[in-house]
This record gives sequence, C-alpha cells and structure tokens, in this order.
Amino acid sequence: MALPNKPLGEIKAERDPKVEEREVDILIVGGGMAACGAAFEVKKWAAPDAKILLCDKAAMERSGAVAQGLSAINTYVGENKPEDYVRMVRNDLMGLVREDLIFDLGCHVDDSVHLFEEWGLPVWKKDEAGKTLDGKKGLEMGSLKKGAKPVRTGKWQIMINGESYKRIVAEAAKLALGTDNIIERCFIVELLLDANNANQIAGAVGFSVRENKVYIIKAKTIMVACGGAVNIYQPRSVGEGKGRAWYPVWNAGSTYTMAMKVGAELTMMENRFTPARFKDGYGPVGAWFLLFKAKTLNGLGENFAGSDAAKAELQKYAPYGTAAVTPTCLRNHLMLFEMKEGRGPIIMDTVSALAALGKTMDKKELKHLESEAWEDFLDMTCGQANLWCATNTEPEKKNSEVMPTEPYLLGSHSGCCGMWVSGPDEAWVPAGYKWGDKGKVYNRMTTVVGLFTAGDGVGGSGHKFSSGSHAEGRIAAKQMVRFVRDHADFKPALKQSAKELVDMVYKPVRVFMDNCAYTTAVDINPNYVKPSGMALRLMKATHEYGAGTATFYQTSSKSLEIVMDLLATMREDCEKLAAGDLHELMRAWEIKHRIWTVEAHLRHIQFRKETRYPGFYYQADYPGQDDANWFCFVNSKYDPAAEKWDVFKKDYIKLFA
Repeated sequence: MALPNKPLGEIKAERDPKVEEREVDILIVGGGMAACGAAFEVKKWAAPDAKILLCDKAAMERSGAVAQGLSAINTYVGENKPEDYVRMVRNDLMGLVREDLIFDLGCHVDDSVHLFEEWGLPVWKKDEAGKTLDGKKGLEMGSLKKGAKPVRTGKWQIMINGESYKRIVAEAAKLALGTDNIIERCFIVELLLDANNANQIAGAVGFSVRENKVYIIKAKTIMVACGGAVNIYQPRSVGEGKGRAWYPVWNAGSTYTMAMKVGAELTMMENRFTPARFKDGYGPVGAWFLLFKAKTLNGLGENFAGSDAAKAELQKYAPYGTAAVTPTCLRNHLMLFEMKEGRGPIIMDTVSALAALGKTMDKKELKHLESEAWEDFLDMTCGQANLWCATNTEPEKKNSEVMPTEPYLLGSHSGCCGMWVSGPDEAWVPAGYKWGDKGKVYNRMTTVVGLFTAGDGVGGSGHKFSSGSHAEGRIAAKQMVRFVRDHADFKPALKQSAKELVDMVYKPVRVFMDNCAYTTAVDINPNYVKPSGMALRLMKATHEYGAGTATFYQTSSKSLEIVMDLLATMREDCEKLAAGDLHELMRAWEIKHRIWTVEAHLRHIQFRKETRYPGFYYQADYPGQDDANWFCFVNSKYDPAAEKWDVFKKDYIKLFA
C-alpha cells in the first residue's frame, strides 16, 4: 500500500492513533537494495499461502542509499574470481573480515547485476575496437550475461547510466511481492521478542508517518535492513548547507539499534567510514580516480601519495600499507598527514586528467567525456553539480578540493560494522561462523533466532555496495523461507499488550500534548526536549569527544569516558522527547536510534586498545596497530533483560591464502 506524499505542512499528531494488528510469516523491514532483493526473491520459494509483508519508512522507488542514483555498480565479479574478491575486501579492511560471507556473496552477486540489466538498467559496454558505448548504445553489444564486456573503472566496478537505478530495482521488487504486501511510509521502531522463547524474534511495532496509525506485526521471521547511520557526527556542512551529507540523511542506525536491543550480537562496530569526497558538495571521487585517472595533489602541487614520505608512512602499516592497492583508510591517512603538516588543502587535478584523456580523442569524444564528468554527479549527487555551477567550476579548466567527510557507520560500502551473522552451511565454513536452530544452519541469521539481516546490517563483510546488498537480500530471503517451513508449528506471541506498545510508540506525542501549553513558544519548554535539539546535542558530543572532524578524527580514553557519560544523560533525557506532529515523531525515534548506535560504536573503540583504521579514526592512547593482541574481531551484546553491555573478542579465521 502506497500512501501519497503529505499535504502542505506537517500532519498534526493525535493522542490516540488507530491501531492495525497483523500476523505474517515473513516480515521485511526496509526498502533499500537489500530489502528489494529479498522482496524480489521471497515468493519464488515461499508456500503459495505464505503471508509476507514489507514495511518501508519511505517509498521504495527512492528509498535507501541508491535513492538519488549511481553512476557505477561497484561490485561485479565478472572475469575475476570470488576468492580474489575476498582478498580485495580483506586488504581494504586491514585484514579483519568474515571471509565466508564475502566469498558466498562473490559467488552470487553477478546474478543480481544481470537482473538489473534485464529490467532496463543501461550498462556501459566496450565495442570490438575497445571504444566505450554508454546508454542505449551499450545495448548494441548485447547483455553482460551473454558475454558483452562492461566498461570497468577498476577491477570490480562497472559504469552505468544510473539516475533511475533504484526505481528500476524497486519496480521489480514491487511486482514480485505485490503492492498489497507492502506498507510504505511505515517506520518500524522496535523489534519484539517472543513471550515464550527468550531469544526468538516474534514481531515488530511501528507507525505511519502519513496518518495517525500504529502497526503491531507478529512474524515468524524478520529481516531488518534499514541501512547504516548518518548524522551521528556533526557534518562539515553547516549553516545554509545544514543537513547535507554523503550518506542518505534518513539512515538513522535503525538496523543496528533495533537488532541490538533484542540481544543480537554486533561485530566491528568500531569500524566507520569517512570517505574522501569533493569538498562541500560531497560529490563522489571514484570515477575521477578510476575512469578519468585523476591524481590528488597537496597545496604545493605535489603528488604526495607517491612521495618518499608517504611510502615511509605506509610502511608502518604493512602488509596493508605496502599492498598493491592502498586501503581506503590509509589513503585518508595520507591526506590528513599532509594537512597536519601544513601542506593542504588536497586538490583533485581534474584539469590535467581531462587534458591527458583528450589527447587521444577527437572533439566529439572530448565533449562527451566532459559531459560524463558532470553526469557522474547528476547520477547521484546533484548538489555537487550545483556547487560547481555556483563557483564557476568547469572541471577541464579549474581543479576542485577534496576533503574527508564526517564519519558514517555502515556495513555494505567501505566499512564493515554490523551484526554477527551465520555464514552458509558449507563444510569449509568453520563451526564458529555458522549456526541456526533445531540443528539447522540459517545463512545470514543473527544470533537472535529468526532474525535475519542483509546489506548494511551484516558485519565483517564490506564492499558489497548496491549489487551485493541486493544479492544478500535474496540469500536471506531463501533462508527465511526455510526457517518458516522448519518452524511451521511456531506461533509468535508478544509479551506486551497492544496498549503498552502504542503507549511506547506515541509517548513523545503525549509528552508534547501534556506540556505544550505551559510556554508561549512550543520549542522552549522545561518539561520536554524536541528531537532537533537532541540531535544537536548528540552531534556536538561526538564531534568533540568521539573522534569527529573537530579533532582530525582523534579521540582518547578520557574523551571516550566523557562522551559515554554524555550519551547516558541523553538516553535519560530521551524519555522527555516531544513531538507535535508526525514528522517530529519520526525524528524523535530516529534520534533514539542514533544514540544507541553511537554508543555501540564508541564502546567498541573504547574496548579495542589500538588504532586499527588510521584515517577513519585515531585512539591517541593506542596510536598504532597491535596485531599481537588485537588481530581479532571485537563483538558486543546488549542484554535486554539485564540492560547491560558485554564487549569481547572473537577469533578471526583465515580461509583464503
């Protein structure tokens, strides 16, 4: 069911919303690439009478990290080998990854890419002479599935015309699942454990962001795939640029928070991603490095990445720093090293790159190349194109500045935080990497029985990107169907009554209504706090103490003590969050999710006594890597009954030489 866009102005909240209760076999929470993969796949394997439901906070056509579009699919194995894919991911993430999950994905991801092309996604191709054919011209060479050669910008990336990428994928998901089995504009905010089985999922509760309604859903199995977390650190863009970020602003860490609050084990939450992007516009740099072969220069015009000083710095982080491809975090580290030494800012030399490519092209080809430089942004970061226009920047005539962004938490891009999930039921997968229930293994199931995840939710296996997230959603969907069949006699039961759940979800609305008349300005009140104010408090705390941009991504043991104390106070104050309309109610729940997610992130950094990802964050008290003591996963578990955290080590097992 798709609700229309809201009318002019926000929808006023009511004290007592309508309540809709449902009971299904399979619940998919989210609407991004992973959820679309699950939605597309699930009915192929489910029984004809199986009840399946998908709930998305947004509208699926423009939901998730691919919402604005993309100019490349970053994971396509093609002529490469899945084991080489494992080695690439392992190197980029400084040696610690779940190799079973990555290999498993590498064996399946291309099938999703082939589907995208079948559904109408234009993929760039090479003709017999090696020339690039984009858009409709690429169709002349046939499909990837039948052997056509894609235009690669790197070993794993292929170019696409992707402004409508998500619309294409969402349309296929909706057709496969059926619109009657989809609720859009529905924000699921809490997962619910079974009343009779302590560690088994049984349902979820959420609310509509377009009408005063609470949804209470019982389910035999659930996949949570709501993306990663953004706006947990103060963005570099403030003032009139407030709210601009690299990662989608609506991703509030809901995947991590909802899973951890029912006891799902987390892994590598200390890992974060601070991508280097075009300054202020957050425009992507990948195509410029890989397709246009541009170099970054320091403020003195030097190619610092190839200098002796850079090589000496990278040597400290061998074998990753001395690998053929420098890991993403260490590339950031070199930029920060230059800026701290006073040799900034960092410049992307677009002028020289386009000039060098132009030497082998005629005027028509060169003009097309210049248009591609713009389309790289128009496909996925329109704001960067706007900024170029506003600053009279023509990339063939004027270079642009590059800057690492504020930190984000995610598990499908160049980061690997998320849930500790079971790998496939294969003989080569170690016993500690696979589990299930009733003697059966369920691939991509968390440590909570019946709770699955995919995409950003799966920890220890980054570099899935859009195609990998879709494929992983499909993997999880098949396993959920197996779970339902194997648990045919399971009838989910909730501990909480409908009234208790409604009271919890709509508490911010009632706090507002009970106290708003006390002051003449509704945003200033001694009896409550608005979510916008809480968001500023969170971002100030992480910015200054949690290794934000304010300190060049550096924190310390003492700073972490301070920020943990601030987070504890914030969680107490969240009981006084107030929402006068449905938009504020959504914001109230988002900030709750963000606070929980940040706490998990910082607890992991606090526990790991080393700096595993220089360039992403620095622990000043433990500045180097300590493989002797810390070449392992850091996992954590929140006990919802005792309301206590446990953070601990987990062995890394190398599967591929």
